[in-house]
Amino acid sequence: MTRQFRILSQRSGPEKATGTLHSTHMTKFDSPLAAFLHWEATTPDHNFFIQPVNSGELRKYSYREAGNEIRRMATALKSFGFEPQSKIALLSKNCAHWIMADLAIMMAGYISVPLYPTLHGDDIRPILVHSESKAIFAFKLDLWEDQKKGVPDIPVIGVEAFGTREQYTWEGLIASHEPMQNPQPQLPDNLVTIIYTSGTTGTPKGVMHSVGAFATIANVFVQIVQLPENPRLFSYLPLSHIAERIGISMHAIFRGASVRFPQSIESFPADLAATQPHLFFAVPRIWAKFQEKILEKMPQKKLDLFLKIPILKGVIRKKIQKALGLGSATYIAAGAAPIAVSLLDWFEKLDIHILQVYGMTEDCVHSHFNLPGQNKKGTVGKSLPGSEGKLSPEGEILVRTKALMKGYYKEPALSAESFTEDGFLRTGDMGQYDSEGYLTIIGRFKDQFKTDKAKFISPAPMELELMKNHDVEQVCVVGTGLPQPIALITLAADSRQKPWEELTASLTATLKEVNQHLHSYEKITKMVIMQEDWTVDNGLATPTLKIKRNEIERIFRDKYLGWYEQEGVVVKE
Repeated sequence: MTRQFRILSQRSGPEKATGTLHSTHMTKFDSPLAAFLHWEATTPDHNFFIQPVNSGELRKYSYREAGNEIRRMATALKSFGFEPQSKIALLSKNCAHWIMADLAIMMAGYISVPLYPTLHGDDIRPILVHSESKAIFAFKLDLWEDQKKGVPDIPVIGVEAFGTREQYTWEGLIASHEPMQNPQPQLPDNLVTIIYTSGTTGTPKGVMHSVGAFATIANVFVQIVQLPENPRLFSYLPLSHIAERIGISMHAIFRGASVRFPQSIESFPADLAATQPHLFFAVPRIWAKFQEKILEKMPQKKLDLFLKIPILKGVIRKKIQKALGLGSATYIAAGAAPIAVSLLDWFEKLDIHILQVYGMTEDCVHSHFNLPGQNKKGTVGKSLPGSEGKLSPEGEILVRTKALMKGYYKEPALSAESFTEDGFLRTGDMGQYDSEGYLTIIGRFKDQFKTDKAKFISPAPMELELMKNHDVEQVCVVGTGLPQPIALITLAADSRQKPWEELTASLTATLKEVNQHLHSYEKITKMVIMQEDWTVDNGLATPTLKIKRNEIERIFRDKYLGWYEQEGVVVKE
């Protein structure tokens, strides 16, 4: 059954320093289906998914059980009569059915179009129309009644267990169709997915990735992220985003892992602690939240005291690691946005070593990573195996790898503009390499703005410094048309109740410290406290919690001068 899928190689792999964690053999596959079918055949009884249902009850799927449902759904999809390489949309929060649907789409010879589960109907319709999606999976959702208004007249496949009882259901289709016995192999050049970017700078674009791109980065992941046999993974960041899709879903499929999902946002800490995954990735805001929660239970002075006592130091570290869910994690990373070195240092005192990484949808995150034993804080690491990085004369980071996108769907001109003549992807990010090859991100070209003194400002480094203040939740440094920049900020939840004098003293001190290291034309003159947080719901943050600078600028630009002219260093919106 699996012989038609080609295994690229099987070889001895590098051992970790302990000599106990990593498998002595690593198998490389030429496609996600080849990888899945291998584990389905060789580890049929191993848990593939652990899915919370019915208020905490756990539904476990072995590789055999998941394979049976995937194969039946592939047959069901084929029964609709869609042309080969048709697009099938996937709308859901993370769950076992998301990954099973993704594999069923591949097995049926179709192309997946994942959608963020937080999108509203008005945002969904343009993507479904543009991608020409022939059907849509709608699974675990909070906004389905609004979202379904954006779905054109195409088949909708829900899941009764999650409450999306539509014309077709997962349960009904797998009950009425036989398992697909001989799925066609995936060819490297075949399109496997179209990922619409989260739109930090405008209209989402459909990034086309091939089977070969997924196989390239997934095999590299298995090589560099050295985990135990049949590792435990935890999936909570949107699977519609490239980082979770590759780092968790594809990594699990290529590694033969077990994946657990959270029941809800509220149960997330308990679900993570119960899983104790071997790999964990989080965006910087989540790491900041972890820090806040730790300090709520153990104030900094008390923590510092315990960490100075040798007999307690190890106990406290292990207790905190286990409480967070990181007691077994051998690879811990941060990405999607810059993370402050001070935060990395703080977690390092707890023996939690966070490795900053860098990648994007267009390069399938096959770019730059810090690795255990090769970690330089403040950088995003060195080029991964098989990836080349360099800078343009203007300082733009350029990346070339076999995992680069095939282009933007239906955008040939924009696709051509995204590459250099020698095949490097133009990332749009500015960077610097040091003498050892470690890359530091300076900011984005499009984020630069010019003050009325005709000076260009790169806001990212300033924002990172301002974020060191624990009162600051989010920050956006702006200044188009102003003599000097100003910083728009939102407050951390606990800081909103602080006395005004205490809060302004804290923010003023931070601003003074940051300004000491800036050129005269860069010095920030004001911190403006915004009334409302920048969230996914109000359209001012992406699903990965990056702020939408363009939207913030569009809404507030007319108020900049008024804030600039107000008295005081800290003012309110």
